[in-house]
Amino acid sequence: MSGTCLVVVDLQNDFMPGGALAVPRGDEVVPLVNRLAVRFDNIVLTQDWHPRRHISFASSHPGKKPFETLQLSYGSQVLWPDHCVQGTPGAVFHPDLNLTKAQLVIRKGHHADIDSYSAFLEADRRTATGLAGYLRERKLEKLYVCGLATDFCVAWTALDARAAGFDTTVIENACRAIDLDGSLQRAWAQMTAAGVKRD
Repeated sequence: MSGTCLVVVDLQNDFMPGGALAVPRGDEVVPLVNRLAVRFDNIVLTQDWHPRRHISFASSHPGKKPFETLQLSYGSQVLWPDHCVQGTPGAVFHPDLNLTKAQLVIRKGHHADIDSYSAFLEADRRTATGLAGYLRERKLEKLYVCGLATDFCVAWTALDARAAGFDTTVIENACRAIDLDGSLQRAWAQMTAAGVKRD
């Protein structure tokens, strides 16, 4: 499909059942994405890539537990179990993911003091990943987003894609959610309001 790009979000071992931050039924997405990818000439992958003692890890804040929130310099931060630590098996893509033809991997969350959900902007909402420029230079204006998790990294990526002017569709059946305290419903409401399409 000319002018289109499939953006595959965080299909890594730590987000799969049994992983450090498992998304329920996250592994179901992998064969769906493999089949989807056949239809795309342009594919971008994102990869959560945290240094040890990352600011978003509950273990970096004595007395705090995973899934509690904390106010940081850039706003409210959910604290997560240690996950997708650089160079560990948990940070590796799922072994059944067959996307060797992907042209770009965007690593996010590699700044020790800023979390990152979106493929476009870190959580401080200022630090860009360079993805928007890459897509524009290649004249890829229509994005299809899938992966993990719907209500966090997929939603943030889709919202930032729309804000950057890209025609954006989330492929719902090729995503799975964490759904933390109603986060899935809120994410879909925000995406719909922003003009993100739902396929």
